[in-house]
Amino acid sequence: MSPTTKSAKKALRKEIKRRKHNLSYKRKIKARIRELKVLILKNKKEEAKKLLPQVYKVLDKAVKEKVIKKRAGARKKSRLAKLVEKAFKSGQ
Repeated sequence: MSPTTKSAKKALRKEIKRRKHNLSYKRKIKARIRELKVLILKNKKEEAKKLLPQVYKVLDKAVKEKVIKKRAGARKKSRLAKLVEKAFKSGQ
C-alpha cells in the first residue's frame, strides 16, 4: 500500500534516503569491528592496536550522525578496548 497524501509521499522518500544513509554507517561499523576481531584471533597485537582508533572514529561519526545512540557508541568502544586488552594480556 503506497502513501496517498503529498506529505506522506515525501515522508516515504525521506525514510528511504535515511535508511540508506544509516545502513551504510552500520555496515562500516560492522566491517571495522569484524576486522579488529579477526586481527585479535590471528594474534596480531600491533595491527589490532592500530585499528582500534579507526574503529573509534567510525563509531564516533555514527554517533554524530545519530545513526547509533551516544551510550551505545560508548558501550561498543569500551567493550572493544576491553577485548583487545584481555586478548593480549593473557596471550603473553
